[in-house]
Order: sequence, then structure tokens, then C-alpha cells
Amino acid sequence: MLKRIAMLSAHTSPLEQPGDGDAGGMNVYVLELSRQLASRGIEVEIFTRATSRHQPQLVEAAPGILVHHVPAGPFEGLQKNDLPSQLCSFVRDVLRAEVEREPGHFDLVHSHYWLSGQVGTVARERWNVPLVHTMHTMAKVKNAMLADGDDAEPIGRIYGEEEIVRLADRLIANTMEERRELIELYDAEPEHVAVVHPGVDLEVFRAGRQAAARSLLGIPEDAALLLFAGRIQPLKAPDVVIEAAARMLHDDPALRERLVVAIVGGASGSGLDRPTALTDLSERLGIQDVVRFVPTVAQSDLADWYAAASVVCVPSHNESFGLVAIEAQACGTPVVAARVGGLSTAVSDGVSGILVDGHDPRDYAAALHPLLTDPELREAMSHKAVRHAESFGWDVTADRTLKVYAEAIEWHRTHVEKNA
Repeated sequence: MLKRIAMLSAHTSPLEQPGDGDAGGMNVYVLELSRQLASRGIEVEIFTRATSRHQPQLVEAAPGILVHHVPAGPFEGLQKNDLPSQLCSFVRDVLRAEVEREPGHFDLVHSHYWLSGQVGTVARERWNVPLVHTMHTMAKVKNAMLADGDDAEPIGRIYGEEEIVRLADRLIANTMEERRELIELYDAEPEHVAVVHPGVDLEVFRAGRQAAARSLLGIPEDAALLLFAGRIQPLKAPDVVIEAAARMLHDDPALRERLVVAIVGGASGSGLDRPTALTDLSERLGIQDVVRFVPTVAQSDLADWYAAASVVCVPSHNESFGLVAIEAQACGTPVVAARVGGLSTAVSDGVSGILVDGHDPRDYAAALHPLLTDPELREAMSHKAVRHAESFGWDVTADRTLKVYAEAIEWHRTHVEKNA
């Protein structure tokens, strides 16, 4: 019986605010999955790197969920690419958590992102427990779809991911496309890769409240609200949203009376190197009067922004899934997104939103304009968006993940016995 899981999220804490720094969809994934597991009577201990000397070493995030803040390198000032050099310290403290308990304290390790996967391979061997790994993003895929201004992922990450694929008992892919990439690009054994879609909190992200949300946020009732939500970095392509808005205003000057473009999120990754890039762009295009920049907000506040929006745009160069797209649709808001990665699963093209090939702002303007100006089209897509999102509840994600855990435990047991 599965009693206790070690959840590894080395580079970003599930307690951090998504949309800022390195915090994003993965943070939501780890915490929501842990909550679902805890509700089923499974204890979850999450290990993440401490980023402040003021953080307590141990936090009860919710009943049945403990978060360990592991000291590993300087608390502040480290970028994600600096973290591989600190993994030895992180591994040491993770392994110590087992040493200080009775043997067999953990039944399974679930690691997230390649840095955690490296730690997971060591824990798997030392604790003799199965390792389940979720990539979230992959270097070979990112390097094939780099945005202007983004740096290529280092070869060390590629080697690390290849090792994780070879050693993990099971791999969880967010979509069939990601499964294919793991098999074709990383030589993963097909029977070791399971597809489990991430979920959405259908109690927080809910539809039918646009007027109330707009009143709360100070958005005019008749506004055509175009929303981008996420980390501000080239990978997420918020510049495409601003350029598409400028194109729409050029082609339809009357839209200026109602258009509001909200960019919600904080700088991350290479976006930290150019903190004023988007404000400079909006000024250069002459649309600074319609663009509103909003710092990262809590999930409940983000739900208000989704509900208030006429359409949400997700023009990312790559997404392993795209939680923003599902969250927006759960709030009854159609999505215009890039036809990349998991967004092809997250958005039902022509039904709950529109998928766009490439990243030409003119193509996004053409897709966005009807949803901003045609109430009947938007209303029709809104209802379908809600129905589409309802199939992505976190309870479904947890049930499917538990099946993967059971497969990993059985495979690990028989494999270890055969090689004993």
C-alpha cells in the first residue's frame, strides 16, 4: 500500500507565487497533485531549494503535505542555470531525510523537471524505491523552438535528461505529443511513458461572472479585454500580443475606444535582462494608452482576470501543456494560442479557441479580432470552453497518476528481484 511519497521540486517551490521568477505551471501542478494525494490518505513530503534564510526548514502546506526547504548554495542571486552546481548539497539533505527516519520511510519518489530528476535517480538507488519523473519541459524540444533573445539549453541538461529517461521506472508525459518526443528524441521505452494531463481547480476557475470580475478589477463593462498571463520572457512571447494589438488598432481604429490589453505576470529567465522591453515596445508602437501591466497576482485574483477577459492569448514558442489555457477556458474565456506542444491538447481548435501556426502578429490579430468584436461568436465559444475544461479536473489527474505509481512499484519490484 502506498503510504508516503517524496516529491522533488528542486528549482522552484510549490509555495511560490506562479507567474513570477521561475514559478509557473509546474508549481501549481506539484501542489495540486499533492493535495489530491493527501486527500486520499497518502502523505507527501516535498523537497525544494531554500531561497531565503528566513524560510522555515519545514512547512505544513496542508494536512498531509510537508514542504522541506533545503539549503543548497547561496539563498539569493542564483539563476536556474546556476543550480546544477548546487545539486550535491541538495542530494545530501534529501537523503538525510530518509536516514533520520525508519527504513522504508518513502514508498516512491516523484521528481519534476530535470534538476529534480537528477536527485531522484540517486534517491531511487539509495532508498531502493521506484522513481517516477515528469519532465515538464525538455531541452531538445526547447532548443528546436527558441524565441529571439532566448539562450539554448546547455548540453549538460540534455545529458542529464537522457540519464533520467534511462533510469526512471516510469515517465509521465503531459500529452501524447510529449510522449512521442520522449520516445523519438530521448529513446524512452514506450511502455515506460504514460500520458497524464495536468488539471485545473474547477472551484477557483469558474465561469459566469464576467460583469462582477470587471467591476472588481476596474475594467469598463463594454471593454474588449485582451489578456496575457504568465512569466514575462521571450519563450512566452508576450511581445506577440502587444504587436497583434497594434495591428488590430491599425486595421480597426474604432476598436481603440474599447480595447484594453492586460499583461499579467513578472519577469523571468532571459526576460530579467530586459525588464522594460514590453513597455518600450508598446510606446514604440504607440499603444501605451491601451496596455496595462499588472504584477503577478494570486490564483484567486488571476481567476478574476480570466473571467473578466474577452479572450486570452497564449502565443508561447513552446509549452509542455499550457495551464493558462485550461484555466482561462474553465472561466468561460476563449483562448487564442500557438499550435505548439501541449497547447494543441489544451485548446480545442475552432471549438473552445483558435490555434495559430507560427508567431506572426498579423495571424494573431486575425484570430483575436473576431473574438473581441463579435459577442455571439465569443458567447458560443465560451460555453464550449467551459465544457472542454471540465474534463481536466485535478481529481482525474490524481487518479491517473496513482495508476502510474502502481505500475512503477510493480515494475521496480519485479526488476529488482530479477537482478538481485
